[in-house]
Amino acid sequence: MSSNDTHIIYQTFLQCLQQLSPEPDPDISTIIHSPDFNATTYTTILQSNIRNRRFTTAKTPKPILIITPTKESHVQAAVICAKNLSVQLLTRSGGHDYNGRSYVSHEKKFILLDMFNLHNVSVDMSTKTAVVQTGAQLGELYYRIWEKSEVHGFPAGVCPTVGVGGHVSGGGYGTMIRKYGLSVDHVVDARIVDAEGRVLDRESMGEDLFWAICGGGGASFGVVLSYTVKLVSVPKVNTVFRIDKTVAENAVDLVYKWQSVAPKMDRDLFIRVILMPETVNKKKTVQASFIAHFLGDSDRLLKEMSNTFPELCVSKEDCLEVSWVESVFFWANLDYKSPAELLLDRHSDTVNFLIRKSDYVQTPISRLGWESIFNKLVELGKCGFYLNPYGGIMEEIKADATPCPHRAGNLFKIQYSMNWTEDDPKLDEKYLNQTRVLFEFMTKFVSKNTRGAFLNYRDLDIGVMVGSGVSGYNSGKVYGEKYFKENFDRLVKVKTTVDPDNFFRTEQSIPPLPRVKTPEAFLFSRI
Repeated sequence: MSSNDTHIIYQTFLQCLQQLSPEPDPDISTIIHSPDFNATTYTTILQSNIRNRRFTTAKTPKPILIITPTKESHVQAAVICAKNLSVQLLTRSGGHDYNGRSYVSHEKKFILLDMFNLHNVSVDMSTKTAVVQTGAQLGELYYRIWEKSEVHGFPAGVCPTVGVGGHVSGGGYGTMIRKYGLSVDHVVDARIVDAEGRVLDRESMGEDLFWAICGGGGASFGVVLSYTVKLVSVPKVNTVFRIDKTVAENAVDLVYKWQSVAPKMDRDLFIRVILMPETVNKKKTVQASFIAHFLGDSDRLLKEMSNTFPELCVSKEDCLEVSWVESVFFWANLDYKSPAELLLDRHSDTVNFLIRKSDYVQTPISRLGWESIFNKLVELGKCGFYLNPYGGIMEEIKADATPCPHRAGNLFKIQYSMNWTEDDPKLDEKYLNQTRVLFEFMTKFVSKNTRGAFLNYRDLDIGVMVGSGVSGYNSGKVYGEKYFKENFDRLVKVKTTVDPDNFFRTEQSIPPLPRVKTPEAFLFSRI
């Protein structure tokens, strides 16, 4: 696109914003950033909320404009102006977007709506709720809860710099999943700007749209401004531990046992297993790290471990008794005695090159199966697993309670994890391929008909939307059913009602039903 084209778009968009402002706003020009007019701020904003260096290269497509709203009316105007210009609008809340779909597009022209200025968190202990703007990060939410109460928390991710908007709208989970379920299971209200530029709350948007944006990906339906969430009770004393074992230290047998007992343990207990290839004494092996969060003291935890998983040999010395907010630091690989204010640091994590994928396991893997998996990890040399147990309350929540269907019947979820620091395109391809090889290898061990995936771990390898109309629906169904199973059809119906022109779209958004033009399309329209 020529500089003259971008100049015209910048001026047209600015004039549109000014015209739609409910009152004279002399600062309206400060929320619009262009690579031609204010390149320094444009680049700083674009790069500051990217957590995957794969999308910071010169070849990565860049938005023609970045809009940084400071109030709701700015968001309304941005939606209307982008729609008037027939330009794709992407919404970014935090940047922990494994495939960059909140700020990268295959379309030639797109605008980035970066919500980071809208990050207010208001906690009301009289109702035990918090209103969280979607530009906030989890650390800010956790800090504001900590300010008001030592015995309340929220069931969400372990990384403080995750953006609330993407995390909650995609489902969201953390170490309290077995006790309290997913983040979206605790959303009681929301505010959204729809495709017409209207601000709607739960009552005015209706239950179908509210259901859809609580786990179906908010960016498919509008721009979510805030979520109102219900806080959960946590004890004053929590217990955490980390125990590392190599293959020589019986790691295979321990993981084999873990898969069967972890989903059945006391729902106050969550034990994640991380499997990573390592080199110990010049010999390649796999290290299995058992990391626990228990909603209770160490005595009760040790009794539970003795009854259900004595093979891990957890001792009193392995355990740290901490507050809930200290457990957040522990799980974020930070000093658990860090000052709580560190949770307000929006840029505290390291940015690497990375890829993530996901799977669900519903049938225990045999010991021989685990042995082959360990051998494959050693063979590939870098990619690893995060294994997250299910069970507990997840067995009790219906699959259609939210768009997130992967509930009962799952033993654990796999996150495939590959990080690297070298800035080398050849290594990028090598590591991406290594992860894909491991994913293919795991086919025989994971869910089938269809193979499930977790929306927060966006994965373009499982399908992308191609075209529009019938082809858009057909291609959208491929990845849609992996993320949402039978809930996909309901999401499509909601999309068709609230955004039939598919203004809010990405490579993996929810497609609307095709318009009725041919007999073939008519059949699809009746789904």
